[in-house]
Amino acid sequence: MITKEVVINNQVGLHARPATFFIQKANEFKSSIWVEKEERRVNAKSLLGVLSLGIVKGTTVTLIADGADEDEAIATLSELIDSDFSE
Repeated sequence: MITKEVVINNQVGLHARPATFFIQKANEFKSSIWVEKEERRVNAKSLLGVLSLGIVKGTTVTLIADGADEDEAIATLSELIDSDFSE
């Protein structure tokens, strides 16, 4: 299992469209992936779970992955966040 802290810097945070991109990307991996904000941890492959965290611009979250492709999952999702969800 690996973890990585990232800061959400895009204008709308992790809502609606950016959250959809994030979940679609997370679902490409076999590993179990979670997003943790403060004390709450949700499945990164669940749109309702991610939206329920209320992640706004400037929020620090922890990405957690556990499985065969955990390194690639964290790297790819971190890159997506760092690019401000650019396509």
